[in-house]
Amino acid sequence: MSSFDLKNESEVKEYIDKLGVEYRFGCYSEKKPEVCHLLGDYLEGIRKDFEKAAKVYRSNCDDYNYGKSCLKYGNYTFLGKGRASEKGDPAKAYSYYEKGCTLNDPDACLHSGLLLVSKLMPKEITRDVPKGFELLKKSCEMNNAGACFYLSGMYISGVLKEEYQQAAKKADKAATPAAVEQRPPGAYVVERNMEKAFEFAYKACELRNMYACANLSQMYAKGDGTPRDEKKAEKYKKLALEMQDEVKKQQQLTFQQGLNPT
Repeated sequence: MSSFDLKNESEVKEYIDKLGVEYRFGCYSEKKPEVCHLLGDYLEGIRKDFEKAAKVYRSNCDDYNYGKSCLKYGNYTFLGKGRASEKGDPAKAYSYYEKGCTLNDPDACLHSGLLLVSKLMPKEITRDVPKGFELLKKSCEMNNAGACFYLSGMYISGVLKEEYQQAAKKADKAATPAAVEQRPPGAYVVERNMEKAFEFAYKACELRNMYACANLSQMYAKGDGTPRDEKKAEKYKKLALEMQDEVKKQQQLTFQQGLNPT
């Protein structure tokens, strides 16, 4: 593609139109799934035609097994975006997330895993913590920081089986250390394990998850799951604060970009 002066409005319009032509040709004529996904992104981000974008993402997932498009169509379906009814379909969204995960998209594994382990998800989804846990592990193995952080949290608190969760809600003392000790073997779907919590928090922090770095600092400070180390506690506290500042600066930049020049 020849060079364009992106400060010239007419040339920008020509550039955008040609980009759309190139993506359509690469998708429909050359049948390249990565270009079809770019076409979906083009329709979504530039043309703001969410209905057409949804159709492209869905076709690219169904016909070409492109994991990123399965994730995108799952997002659209969950939110009801690009649909005439604008009503979400969580069960259908999950099926696309799960397919995306099978095709090794880490974000699709994260989304499908979270749908299965969360208590706050829609009633259309049947909670399945063991399966969700495995999906999150797969996502973490593919270096998804959010999945690693969530797994760390599951190991920090442990995840009770449904029948014990119901009992815990009824008993005021269920959260006390003594009550925890009284729970029989096998009461947990995911046993509380601070060593594993530390491992996943460490990996999530290495992948630049701010909250994992904050947790890591606390673990080093208290000696939870790892030997106590005040220097490392301070190191990861500082790192978490630096990340927090980066997020604030980015949010400020994003806000300023939306302001009209004075």
